Amino acid sequence: MAKHVTYRLRLLIVALLVAVSANAQQLGLKTNLLYWGTTTPNIGLELQTGRKHTIQAFYCVNPWKFDNHKSIRHWVVQPEYRHWFCQAFNGWFVGVHAMGGQFNAGGFKMPFGLLKEFKDHRYEGWFAGGGLTAGYQWPLSKHWNLETSLGVGYDYIHYKKFECKTCGKQKEKGNTNYVGPTKAAIELIYMF
Repeated sequence: MAKHVTYRLRLLIVALLVAVSANAQQLGLKTNLLYWGTTTPNIGLELQTGRKHTIQAFYCVNPWKFDNHKSIRHWVVQPEYRHWFCQAFNGWFVGVHAMGGQFNAGGFKMPFGLLKEFKDHRYEGWFAGGGLTAGYQWPLSKHWNLETSLGVGYDYIHYKKFECKTCGKQKEKGNTNYVGPTKAAIELIYMF
């Protein structure tokens, strides 16, 4: 997993460096503060394609292992198209996003009683899906914006379930369909 993550991170950095040459106020470099709350480094790039249209690509990766054999290792790529009701990078927008990634996680007690088996088991696998997004962006200054957004949609998840958090035999292998929240963001954006 680490080799693939390093390659993808390098590819993203090259894409960001090429994109920085875009015209002023047509490009935003962003990070989702909620992801940082889960120790997940992330970066996104949003490019204006018309007066009321933008496209963005978002990437996050969590390569860490924690004490007591806890792990939420994963990577996610999430491209998105947005339509703005006023003008790009200002006010309300709606969008369509896709997403995909891999995970290797276990040992955590999830909030609200969700996924109770996640505390004593490890899951690994991949997912792909997409959904709809709605949000609002506030210009804070010439170069800084703040955004909130929420997405709902569908993910197809292929997984393997293991007996314990770090070892053990495979107990189960399967696929599942998820419908619900697929994105939550409070993003800080630097405008070029």
